Amino acid sequence: MIDSNLRDRAGRHVTLRPVDDDNWRAVADVVPRDDQRAWVYPMAARYLLISARGDVWTSLAVYADEAVVGHVMWGVDDDGSRWIGGMVVDATEQGRGVGAATVTTLAAWLLAQPGCPAVRLSYHPENLAAAALYPRLGFTPTGAVEDDELVAELPAAPAVP
Repeated sequence: MIDSNLRDRAGRHVTLRPVDDDNWRAVADVVPRDDQRAWVYPMAARYLLISARGDVWTSLAVYADEAVVGHVMWGVDDDGSRWIGGMVVDATEQGRGVGAATVTTLAAWLLAQPGCPAVRLSYHPENLAAAALYPRLGFTPTGAVEDDELVAELPAAPAVP
């Protein structure tokens, strides 16, 4: 379990846990709002298949207390940087701070991994919620574009001598 002791606005404890035999169906059933389907898949099941059938991404279940409320995945790039991708918070759970807690928790955990120079993510330019959220969490645009999405980065803190 990945845990930063963060809570959503309802006071629920947000944690990230491996997808396993007990929760994969609940994760697969996570769906975004209809207006978000232009930039995320209509069900988290697609992301589960991407991570299960490839060797790049690792899926995690997003929990609020003991309920599955979302999906997020992470991967490692050739330069050692980590990527956050495939984040979907269920439509019924949005607006409660689950997304912010998820990104903050996963980014902190990834930055703590040896050899991680930065955490990157990308978002569609029309995804105004993401465009507002990620800079608030410390991510800055890199100017790069990946699959028609803007790339933002959170660098690792410099080592203190």
